[in-house]
Amino acid sequence: MKNIAVFILTHGRPINQKTLRTLRKLKYKGDIFFVCDTEDNSIDDLQEKFPDIPILLFDKDKIQVDKMDNFNKQNCVVFARNACPILAKEKGYKYYLQLDDDYEYFSIKDKVVGKDIVLRAPGSFDFVVENVIKFLESTPTVKCVALSQGGDFIGGINSSYAKKEFHRKVMNSFFCRTDNPPIFMGTINEDVNYYTNSGIKGEVNISISRLSLLQTQTQQNKGGLTDIYLDLGTFVKSYYSAMISPSCVKVKYNKGMGRLHHEVRKNNAYVKILKCNA
Repeated sequence: MKNIAVFILTHGRPINQKTLRTLRKLKYKGDIFFVCDTEDNSIDDLQEKFPDIPILLFDKDKIQVDKMDNFNKQNCVVFARNACPILAKEKGYKYYLQLDDDYEYFSIKDKVVGKDIVLRAPGSFDFVVENVIKFLESTPTVKCVALSQGGDFIGGINSSYAKKEFHRKVMNSFFCRTDNPPIFMGTINEDVNYYTNSGIKGEVNISISRLSLLQTQTQQNKGGLTDIYLDLGTFVKSYYSAMISPSCVKVKYNKGMGRLHHEVRKNNAYVKILKCNA
């Protein structure tokens, strides 16, 4: 636990820190930091509200980022994502866990009852972190690990996350190595941009079905990325991933969501080993 820091990426939310509240409920004892940019005007209020959580500041102009556009918008999380390995290295951590600030709970897939998946809260988040780090230590070919998300289980026992223990999609939360971190690109949809482009290059990223998080619905929580999501819209958001990985991502109308969304063709997204009879 001394080798890892939890970084909560936040901007403009000095009071409503859901992820921190959730970690405290789960009695997490490891090191926690807020990661904020120097353009955030609410930093003093954040420090006053949570004096026991150190704030790590970074300057967006000093973080190298390919935003994949010419919109000149800086109110996006991709800067903070790429600042994390720099901050972790400065603090001497071998690993870091990158979290958004709006997680309402973490859960473990416990069992299946009929057509329902039963989730339960882990007794301690330390247990989760320790075991993911053990996995990374023993599996050097894996670049980063993510938790699954609540939406991954739509469909219950028929969902792909109910049927398989591991997936190549990684979004939202990232357990990373400081010396070999993921590099994020794009003003938004940076996590999808990363895992599709990374998978095409043969890098291995894994999300764990058994461990999941629930996040506040996108665009419903004031501050953070809400403004840029509302400004650019879902089509533009999804199209970043189609631009960076056109061989496996397209934008299409999703009937379940009632809006345009990206669609990843998994068979095209990840390098595979083919069995050949020579």
